[in-house]
Amino acid sequence: MENLVEFELHIRVGTPKTAVSRRLAAEAVAAAKLAEQGHLIRLWKTPDESRALGLFRADTRAELDAFLADLPLYDWMHMTVTVLGPHPNDPGAPQEMPGP
Repeated sequence: MENLVEFELHIRVGTPKTAVSRRLAAEAVAAAKLAEQGHLIRLWKTPDESRALGLFRADTRAELDAFLADLPLYDWMHMTVTVLGPHPNDPGAPQEMPGP
């Protein structure tokens, strides 16, 4: 199952810059690991860099929630998850060959 996850980062005022830097570095490592495992497919940022969008693959919503909860920035993020399904007009979907 594929999921589009929108992330909005909210770092508390007064958080030490070293703590922010440490978590941002750990987040990059966590994202790379999820990508290597085939769970994080794509990651984008909005032009104003206020949000990020990620395309995730998970077998269940519980599995996705576990991936997200393990992210180092989790408690600083507001996330919106949209479960994606196939669309009959998707130009990127595999096409069935017509029968004989």
